[in-house]
Amino acid sequence: MRFFSKLTVLCNICFLFAVLFWYLEMSKRDPGGRADQLIPLPWLEGTLVILGYGAIIVNLLFLLVCFIYGAFKVKMNFPKWMLIFNIVLFGCQVYFHFYFK
Repeated sequence: MRFFSKLTVLCNICFLFAVLFWYLEMSKRDPGGRADQLIPLPWLEGTLVILGYGAIIVNLLFLLVCFIYGAFKVKMNFPKWMLIFNIVLFGCQVYFHFYFK
């Protein structure tokens, strides 16, 4: 469970970078609709964006597992701030993916 919680936090941080890249690219888009890449390493930006947009699935699975562990009173061996961080970012992810765009 510790590995899964760390993976979820990493994906959520990538989500924050993906949203930042999306915002910066939208703000510098020219009137013709064309935007250049934000960073000169397209594979790095692509990896961060893929991990960031997939973070909602990983985060949902993590929160479901935490809910099941909590229902059966199984001890979760990771810091509570990770759970709070993931809950807050899950709300942000749902808003960004379903209501913002």
